[in-house]
Amino acid sequence: MHNLSALPILYSLRNCPYAMRARLAIAASGQKVRLREVVLSQKPAQMLRASPKGTVPVLVLENKQVLEQSLEIMQWSFEQSDSSNYLLRRNAKALSVANTEQHKSNAINNSQQTDMHSLVALFDTEFKTCLEQYRSAKRYHDTQLVLHRNSCQVYLQMLEDRLSCNLYLCANTASVADLAIMPFIRQMARVERQWYLQSPYPKVRSWLDGFLQSPMFSKVMAQYPLWLEGNGDSVFGGI
Repeated sequence: MHNLSALPILYSLRNCPYAMRARLAIAASGQKVRLREVVLSQKPAQMLRASPKGTVPVLVLENKQVLEQSLEIMQWSFEQSDSSNYLLRRNAKALSVANTEQHKSNAINNSQQTDMHSLVALFDTEFKTCLEQYRSAKRYHDTQLVLHRNSCQVYLQMLEDRLSCNLYLCANTASVADLAIMPFIRQMARVERQWYLQSPYPKVRSWLDGFLQSPMFSKVMAQYPLWLEGNGDSVFGGI
């Protein structure tokens, strides 16, 4: 049994894609945290003392170190435990490779990790900008909706091509890239639902559905009571 007061504290917001991917990594790595579900219009003073930026996610570790970025929280989670190789540090054939071939296996791993980090960075910058423009165009009935949708499609095609080569974005097993990018593709899929369902990206749809229909995603998206100072914490994660 965990001592509740010794667990890290995660400030989160259920539908925020950045908080979502932090929770995905915590759940996938089997970590446990004290979850504090907040609304940004009523930011708790404790959260602001820990992280004046005032956005989620924020993870306060047992040693009082504060992780303020979702990718930092994902990295921390899998540094604690990564039995499913989300960091792509182990080659799938590593156990059967002779010692003389180990350097080759390491080179493959390094290449996959570089590719994974580059893909996440691309989607966090370029795709995120296109997605925000697309969502805004739909919300405000912008006449350039199709133009912004087309900009997003460049990145959907990129994922479709990758999923034609591997079961997941960077390998035949899920990686940090899948967990980091999936919440934003989920957002895009909801902008024009009928267009998305008929769009020429069947592998992307199958990949996204695989996550959305998984027990892990149901656990990550469970509703928790809003946390207010003085209230008890909810425990999130664990096996």
